[in-house]
Amino acid sequence: MDVLLVLLPLAFLILVAYRGFNVILFAPLAALLAVLLANPAYVLPFFSGVFLDKMAGFIKLYFPVFLLGAVLGKLIEMAGYAKSISTAVIDVIGKNRAMLAVVLVGAILSYGGVSLFVVVFAIYPFAAELFKASDIPKRLIPATIGLGSFTFTMDALPGTPQIQNIIPTTFFNTDAWAAPWLGSCGSIFIFSIGMFYLQWQRNRAIQTGEGYGKNHLNEPERRTETTLPSVGVAVLPLLVVTVFNKVFTELIPQRYGKTFDFASLGMEGIPPIEISKLTAVWAVQGALVLGIITVLLFAFRAIKAGFTAGLNLAIGGALLATLNTASEYGFGAVIAALPGFKVVSAGIASLFKDPLVNEAVTTTTLAGITGSGSGGLSISLALMSKTYLEQAARLGIDPEVLHRVAAMACGGMDSLPHNGALITLLAVTGLTHKQAYKDIFILTLVKTAAVFFVIALYYVFGIV
Repeated sequence: MDVLLVLLPLAFLILVAYRGFNVILFAPLAALLAVLLANPAYVLPFFSGVFLDKMAGFIKLYFPVFLLGAVLGKLIEMAGYAKSISTAVIDVIGKNRAMLAVVLVGAILSYGGVSLFVVVFAIYPFAAELFKASDIPKRLIPATIGLGSFTFTMDALPGTPQIQNIIPTTFFNTDAWAAPWLGSCGSIFIFSIGMFYLQWQRNRAIQTGEGYGKNHLNEPERRTETTLPSVGVAVLPLLVVTVFNKVFTELIPQRYGKTFDFASLGMEGIPPIEISKLTAVWAVQGALVLGIITVLLFAFRAIKAGFTAGLNLAIGGALLATLNTASEYGFGAVIAALPGFKVVSAGIASLFKDPLVNEAVTTTTLAGITGSGSGGLSISLALMSKTYLEQAARLGIDPEVLHRVAAMACGGMDSLPHNGALITLLAVTGLTHKQAYKDIFILTLVKTAAVFFVIALYYVFGIV
C-alpha cells in the first residue's frame, strides 16, 4: 500500500502533464493526494512544511537564472542574431545538417557551463529559425535541443560542470573528470544513436511531405530586413555567456572564500552563506547579465522599438517556466518523504546485487519518481553511497566508475513527462507533450541504455 501511494500520484501527474494540463496546479494536487491517502491529518503540514518550502527554495535559488536566460533569448531573437546564425550555419554545413548544428551549439553551451535551462532559452530562437529555413518539423526541436543539452554534455562527457556531474564528487571523493574513457565512450554512444534517430525521423517527414508546419505558438518574429547582423556579432553574446561563466566560476570562490558571514558586517540573525553551493548559480547569473549587455550594446537600435513588449513576454515566460519546475520539485520532495519511497529504494537494492547495476537502476528509478535528475541522484547517493563504496572496494572497482555510472543514470528516466526541465522546454518551444514527447522518450531510452553500455564496457575491457 505504501508503494501504491508513491506510484498513484506519479501516474496521475504523468497523465495530466501528457494531456497538457498545467503542473503548477496538478503537481501539488498529486503530491497531496498521496498524503491524503496515507493520513488526512498530514495534508496541511506537508503542504506548508514540505511542498511550499521546497518550491520556495527552488524559486529563491533559480528564478534569476530563468529570468535572465529568458531575457537574453528574447533579445537574441529580436536582434536578428538567431536568423544570422542559422543562415551562416546553413551556408557552411548545408541545409541537410540543421539538426546537427543545433545539437552542437547546445553541446558547446552546456559543456561550457551554461545552465541547462538557460540553453533552452538561448538556443530556441536559433533552432526555430534553422528548422524553418530547412523545413524540418517543429515537433523535432525539443528532442534536438535535448540531445545537445540534456544528455551527454549534462553528465557523461568528462569535465562537464553541470550539477549532475558535480554531486557524485562529494560522495565518492572524485572530481568532474572521473572515468574519462567510460564517459567519452558513453557520450559517443548517446550522440551517435541520438543523431541517427533524429535524422531517421526527418527522412520519414520528407517522405510524408511534413514540413515545419504553420500556426505554431511562441514563434520567433520574422525579420523583414534584407541586411542581417554579421555572424561574428551574432554569436558574441553566446560566447560571452560561455566564457564568463567559466571566469566567474573561478573568481567567485577566490573573492569570497568558503563562506560569507553577515555577522562580520554587524547584521545578526542572517545565516552565513556557503559559497560553494552558490558559485555556479552566481557565475551563470553574472555571465547572463554580460550577455544581455552585449546584445544591447551592439543591437539596441534594432530592438528598441519592440523592447518593452519583448521584455514583458520574456518575463512572463520566465515566471511560467520557474513555477512549472519549482512545482515539480515540491512534488518530488513530498514523494521522497513518504514511507513508500523507502520501500521502493530497498526493493531495488534487493533485486540487483551487482553494485554498478544496482546503482544505475536505483538512481534512474528515483530520478524518474521525483522527476529530477539531480534530486534522484542526491537521494540515491545519500541512501546508498557508503554501501556502493564498500562493495566496490571488495570487488576492486574504482570509485571513478561509481561516479560516472551514477551521474549518467540520473539523466536517464528523469525525463518522464512530469520532469520540470522537459515541461520548461516544451513551454519555451510552444509545443505540447502530444506533439513532441514521443521523440524525447526515445532519447530517454537511449540515454538509459548508455549507462548499461558503459557498465558492460568496464566489465569486459576494464577501462576507466
